[in-house]
Amino acid sequence: MILDLPRFIESERGVWSELEAMLDQFGNEPDRRMSVDEAKRFHFLYQKVSADLGRIATFSSEPDLRSYLESLVGRAYAEIHETRERGLRWHPWRWFVDEFPAAFRRQAWAFWLALLVTLIGALFGGFAVALDPEAKAAIMPPQFANHLGSPAERVAEEEAAEEDHLAGAHSSFAGQLMANNIGVAIKAMALGMTWGLGTLLILFYNGVIVGLVAIDYVLAGHSVFLLGWLLPHGSIELPAVIMGGQAGLVLGKALIGRGNRAPLAERLRAVGKDVVTLIGGVAVLLVWAGIVESYISQHHQPRIPYALKITFGLSELLLLGWLLSHGWRGQAPRE
Repeated sequence: MILDLPRFIESERGVWSELEAMLDQFGNEPDRRMSVDEAKRFHFLYQKVSADLGRIATFSSEPDLRSYLESLVGRAYAEIHETRERGLRWHPWRWFVDEFPAAFRRQAWAFWLALLVTLIGALFGGFAVALDPEAKAAIMPPQFANHLGSPAERVAEEEAAEEDHLAGAHSSFAGQLMANNIGVAIKAMALGMTWGLGTLLILFYNGVIVGLVAIDYVLAGHSVFLLGWLLPHGSIELPAVIMGGQAGLVLGKALIGRGNRAPLAERLRAVGKDVVTLIGGVAVLLVWAGIVESYISQHHQPRIPYALKITFGLSELLLLGWLLSHGWRGQAPRE
């Protein structure tokens, strides 16, 4: 058979390029699993390129082309007949943008319950300070003593400050914030061992503090200051703490076992990976929130305009929501 080589190359080049692109993708994402349609397409391309290699095998004048096709066929054959164990390498970035959101979505019921309890606490705290301003002193823990005074006085003091009161201490302050917030999230998760009751109490009390502070500033007419102060770090910190509670509620449900007749050890193993993944992701988020709170949230207008801080915080919240609901590549969660 006489082969019109230029025409053959032109007509088949797209198939070769498609197979090469798939092989490169598999190389860059060794843990990726093909869908059924992808597997069928890959097998078709492998057979097609193998046939093309056979057709030009006798063309001694085209060693480069033959070498290229032999390479594609060899790589595809190795991919099809792969026998080594996959999934043994841990990729931190892929874990955070893929596995963490997938675990969040699998246990989304617990997040919405944790959010509901937090909102109920916020309503309670807001009504408490609205009805009785003295409630602040009774409810606020010692570490929030700087919120016991008048919001108007604090806003005036912060906006009039000409120097950075944390100058030279931002790193240590950020470290303290990270340690405190991660501790709260881990406690919310660990108290899932009380069948979730301790987790619910922490979420409720955390909501009380947020609601109390928020309504105190709103009633004083300083809503813009409140948003500019809380949004940059709070848009990450608050959802992260709620996700810590989410992990605790998942653990509590596994302990209760209602509707699941599997042994306790099996129930705990079934949720163990998601619980660990959730609290690990929460820790990463809280590290970022601590940095933002120390370096951005503590600077007020005129040093940093409130509009800029609010926009920054809302952008963070939207990005976090997108990441949790879709994952970085928008893949469906893996079971």
